[in-house]
Amino acid sequence: MKRDLGDRLFWLANENEIKRAKTTDIYFLNTKEILTRHHIDSEVVMEVFARDLPDNSIWGVLSGVYEVAKLLEGVPVDVWALDEGSIFLADARTSLYEPVLTISGRYRDFVEYENPVLGLLSTSSSISTKASRFRVAAGDRQVISFGTRRVHPALAPLIERGCYIAGFDGVSNVLGGKLLGVEPLGTMPHALVQVIGDQVKAWTLYDETIPKRVKRTVLVDTFWDEKTEAIKAFETLGKNLSGVRLDTPASRRGNFREIIEEVKWELKIRGGEAVKIFVSGRLSEEDVVRLRDIVDGFGVGTAVAYPPSIDFAAKIVEVREGGTTHFRAKRGGLGGRKDVHRSRGFKDTVTLHGAAAPVGSKPILKQIVSKGEVTTEFRSIESIRQRLSRDLAEVSRAEPALIWG
Repeated sequence: MKRDLGDRLFWLANENEIKRAKTTDIYFLNTKEILTRHHIDSEVVMEVFARDLPDNSIWGVLSGVYEVAKLLEGVPVDVWALDEGSIFLADARTSLYEPVLTISGRYRDFVEYENPVLGLLSTSSSISTKASRFRVAAGDRQVISFGTRRVHPALAPLIERGCYIAGFDGVSNVLGGKLLGVEPLGTMPHALVQVIGDQVKAWTLYDETIPKRVKRTVLVDTFWDEKTEAIKAFETLGKNLSGVRLDTPASRRGNFREIIEEVKWELKIRGGEAVKIFVSGRLSEEDVVRLRDIVDGFGVGTAVAYPPSIDFAAKIVEVREGGTTHFRAKRGGLGGRKDVHRSRGFKDTVTLHGAAAPVGSKPILKQIVSKGEVTTEFRSIESIRQRLSRDLAEVSRAEPALIWG
């Protein structure tokens, strides 16, 4: 059988191609050719930053730093960055910005890496930022990632990592869970009930087949009204029933809150007050806020798998020629390498590199690569997750601000 592609099955780059910057744009290679052929060895400082953020907020969650370090390992450059899973700020009301990552070195040595650096940071940070907003919106309620079916399968682990770092209580994707070192969560699809043709039989077979350590949470909206199916599920499984999930489509949703309230009432009067209520299906942050007082958990999918993109940019701010450093920003930019100093309440002061820092602040850009060698030991996923949980609690109460230094 003839294939469209000679050396692969799917339209995706492999790790070796990414590492060798084969996914870059052609104009970067044109630039490299010009600089190399004419022996232009100028060193530069390039900063990566965002001017603004989606959702009318000024804080985001940076992720993808680990992958950038692995990408640039062996490339003769120095790199500084915020920690993986850090809060960063971007405020469209000012021309001031804070770099989340800084690269220093001979430009022709790393020109072709600008494209993958931006891609790694933008994709990963967009997911972790949106997931963090859902985490804050849900409060103490459970949130599970359900979104990997919406994207190219190659991105599934990245999505689950971004959601888990953000504090999601679980992920559904098998490979994502394996790489994270957590057990994937999930019960049954509507398809199981459809194939069997009977809800009661489907629930019973599920209960008989699946290991007892897996909680019995069943779908209650396949053929009948949610309330009717929830009652029947409790009558069928009794105390084995851990929870019911409502995945009601928009065309049948009506007043979703009232549907949930009816289900809770009917279960409670029959002795099922301990049965958890989970909801899923095209949920927004606003939905989560409206429903978090009456449900126990949320399955969030497309919103985190396809979040609004964080538009990181990479711009040269200094050029070093013949031992002299020139501040050289393009129009609309701010020349000179910058430091970022954080004070309590996420008050970030941006200064010219080496300038005095505000009293009581701490620098948040740390060197991660020195002359092509990775020089930092990255935190574990659990450590990143725990620290970000504390930061999210603080930033959601604070009034973060970018301050001119």
